[in-house]
Order: sequence, then structure tokens, then C-alpha cells
Amino acid sequence: MSLAAYVRILGRGQGRARSFTQDEAREAMTLMLRPDAAPQAVGAILMLMRMKGEIAEEIAGFAEAARADLPETAAPDLDWPCYAAGRTRGLPWFLLSALLVADQGYRVLLHGWNGADTAIRDGLGDLGIPVVTPDTAGEALDRRNIAYLPLEDMHPALFDLLTLRDVLGLRSCVNTVCRMLNPARAGASVQGVFHPSYRLLQADAAELLDLRNLTVIKGGGGEFERHPSKAMAGFGRRDGVFWDEVHPALIDETRRLADDAMTRDAVPALWRGQLDDPFAQAIVTGTAALAFATLGADDPTALADAAWAARRTDLAA
Repeated sequence: MSLAAYVRILGRGQGRARSFTQDEAREAMTLMLRPDAAPQAVGAILMLMRMKGEIAEEIAGFAEAARADLPETAAPDLDWPCYAAGRTRGLPWFLLSALLVADQGYRVLLHGWNGADTAIRDGLGDLGIPVVTPDTAGEALDRRNIAYLPLEDMHPALFDLLTLRDVLGLRSCVNTVCRMLNPARAGASVQGVFHPSYRLLQADAAELLDLRNLTVIKGGGGEFERHPSKAMAGFGRRDGVFWDEVHPALIDETRRLADDAMTRDAVPALWRGQLDDPFAQAIVTGTAALAFATLGADDPTALADAAWAARRTDLAA
């Protein structure tokens, strides 16, 4: 079918329009990713889906189609998407959480795009986290247990769909698709959202994609980053079974993440022990504990605290 046929499915009018099945979504995204895809039809599909609200079958089908175009990449233990954009947030403390997980021998693949927010990309260099291509990811994971794969290098066609936000003026479901992409087919994934309703959507999509271990939280600025002074509701899967749990606050201090006036050099300083900030440390260990839990650790909180105490403070790449 042409893209026009998929536009009709979504937009034929009240009482006749419907959502895509998973197969239809996969077929539609396959066409949308082609260089000759009609831009008017692509925009119509994305905005019609935004108006009605996407469902898990559509997200799963889109993610399947997008992943089919990716080259094979060495499989990590943990998939860590980073796609928050468009909102002021604090420093990227969660990068230290990912480092902490890698420091314990787990292979962590971060991937993403954050629009005009350069804090995460700049933070990678500050922490010695290698930026890779699909061809070099395996070597970097072997060497450091951690790597970051930019979406624009990993999947240029999907990147073009994501950045249609600049043309359309609105977020589309591609943001969620990128979070569900799991480009190297890791067995576990951690995901942050800004809007809480997406936690269940992504958990349901994970079931359709046979992702057996997933944690989704409303995180700092939309990233997978725990706010330590607030109770946290987590959703996802554990060994293929739906999971949800509420975690109490970790610390009494009240502080907004986005109010942090520290400069970016505070992040590596905390890792090296040159900065004493219990709140920031609680962000790092609390987020790492959730990642360890997703990976199946027996006592993730104790592991995160012990890993922090025993971390290698050398940040050389």
C-alpha cells in the first residue's frame, strides 16, 4: 500500500477512523523511512496519531520497522535511551549512574538525541564516555563497558522523522519509538518519560517487542534519572511479567533538579570525590539501583551504594 492508504486508516472520519494494528504500523513506518516518502503523508500520519493518542501496537510496529534497518551491533546488557528535549533540566547526573553500572561489569549502551540541549553530549566528553558508530560500538563496550550511539549516526532516516518536530511544532510518537528502539537488542532497558501516562504505554509496547526486563519512570526532565526526595512509581517488566512498584523518597532534602546552579564540571567532580553533595549522590546511586534492579541484581540498593564507594575515579577514555 501507499502511505495515502495509512493516512485514510487514521483520518477517514468520526466512527470510521481507527488505530493501526501492529502489522500496519510496521508497514507504514517502513514506507515512512524511505527517502521517497511523501512528506505531506508522513506529517499527516504523525499528527493524526498525536491527535488520537498512540497505542502500544503502533509503537511496537514502528519500532520493529525502524530496528530492521539497523546494522547488527554487539549486544550490551543494558539499553539506555536518552531522548529528552525541549525542557530546562538540571545537570546530567544520570550519566554517572550509567558509569556506575558499567563499573560493575555490565555493558551499557546509551543512545539518543536531545535537540538544542547540549548538556548530555558535552557531559559524555567530560566523563570519558566514548561516542561511537554501530561499527565501533562493540570495541568500545569491550574496552569500557559503556558507549553512546548518536541517533543521527545510528539511524539517519529515523533522526529525520524525530526532528520533524522543528517543522510541525509538536512532539510526535517518534520520541517514544526511539525510546523503544533498543538498537542492539539488549535484554534489559531503562527509560525515562516526562508525561507519566507514557510509562504504561511503553511497558505494554515492551511486551509486544518481547523485551523481558524494563523499568520506566517519570524522570528528571524526561530522562531515566530518579529524583531522590520524591516517592517514585516505576512500571515495566521483570522476566517477562508486568511489574509496577512505588519506591519511597531516598532523602529529606527538597531541591528541584532544574534549579541546580552548579556548572557542568560538578558532574565529574562528584565522581572523583572533589565535590561533596549528598543530594546529587543520591540521584546517582538511586538511579543506578533502579538500573541494577532491571538487570536482576539481588540487592540493587546495596549494590549501588557499594559500587559508589568502590568506584574507579579515573575518567580517562
